Amino acid sequence: MFGRMVRGVLFRQWKKMLMIVITIALGASLATAMLSVMMDVGDKINQELKTYGANIVVTPKESSVISNLYDIEDGEETTNAYLAEDELGNIKTIFWAFNIVDFTPFIDVSATLDDGAECTVVGTWFNHHMELPTGEELDAGIKELRSWWDITEGEWLDEQTSDNEDRCMVGVELAEEENISVGDVIHVTGSSGDKELEVVGIFDAGGDEDAEIFTPLNTAQALADLDGKVDSIEVSALTTPDNELAEKAAKDPGSLTVKQYETWYCTAYASSICYQITEVITDSVASPVRQVADSEGTILEKTQLLMILITIMSMIGSALGICNLVTASVMERSGEIGLMKAVGAQSRSIIGLVLTEILITAAVGGVIGFFAGLGFAQIIGNTVFGSAITLRIMVIPIVAILVFVITFIGCLPAFRMLMRLRPTEVLHGK
Repeated sequence: MFGRMVRGVLFRQWKKMLMIVITIALGASLATAMLSVMMDVGDKINQELKTYGANIVVTPKESSVISNLYDIEDGEETTNAYLAEDELGNIKTIFWAFNIVDFTPFIDVSATLDDGAECTVVGTWFNHHMELPTGEELDAGIKELRSWWDITEGEWLDEQTSDNEDRCMVGVELAEEENISVGDVIHVTGSSGDKELEVVGIFDAGGDEDAEIFTPLNTAQALADLDGKVDSIEVSALTTPDNELAEKAAKDPGSLTVKQYETWYCTAYASSICYQITEVITDSVASPVRQVADSEGTILEKTQLLMILITIMSMIGSALGICNLVTASVMERSGEIGLMKAVGAQSRSIIGLVLTEILITAAVGGVIGFFAGLGFAQIIGNTVFGSAITLRIMVIPIVAILVFVITFIGCLPAFRMLMRLRPTEVLHGK
């Protein structure tokens, strides 16, 4: 009997039920899309922000101590401490190796040009190919780490060509002062040697680099007899926004309990990645670039908050739509409901009947909305981030609970009206 009554209503009021399906489907699709993107957006945003530079800097421990002790500004002469070039590949052997997107070493050498002008020659990797201790191969360098540089003339230096050691890139400021153009050969003299360098590119970095010359690492090392040594390493890593545990560990890892240490060490916080880098690079100090690391966390939190608010607003809209449709359905069936009450049906039995009808309809709308939402999520992922959004299993039960909750809330005004409905008034046409 109960089943026949439910089927009868679903077929008899199919237009209203279809409207309820569409209403729930719209809300569920938006919720599914926003939740899917929100749960996957962390890596996407981190990956996007990696195009704007490194978020970790590794320096020799001795120079770091002196800098902290005497508050030496960046760029000032500090000490002759260096890092070992042959340990660079160890960065890709840490626990969070797959989160290391890119890295490159730097060494600054003071040099002079033929006209006596002093300049800084920076040795680095451009698109350096290396074999890692793990047996993997990797291309790393500033071509990806400094992707925002504007190459105003020429092109990026290709480090994988045979004659790359005799080439360089010049900052736009120095190029204007010395009247340097692409194709020119400039003579630079360091403390332990000199080089004839062909200019292959002029770049505009928008910073101090515009007054410098960039060459392959071994070229700059040869100018100052610093073979196998580097001043610093910049690392671009995918990180998790800091929380109280990460801040505590950054101050003193030894203050953590064993359980806290394991949680911190096995989470991709900037501080834990820095700590692991210092474990594999001798006498080094790795520090997060706070402006970048903090910005990543702030952007991620605000983006997730925005998506949560959109989800909540869509659910409220769906609940209001369901409220109107279910209330209209109950009013249309007031005669039928009054007759049921007149023959002895209890209000809770009638509410159970109406709720069953609506939940069946909501389930259909929820399933349609879920799959539509997955499609919307992929559109957002490919449009905004240029990659697909990965479905998180947690989205399924969350959307199911949301559909149930908004359906129940949307039905409450109708249930209240149903309980107040008096058979005698309805049956007499009042």
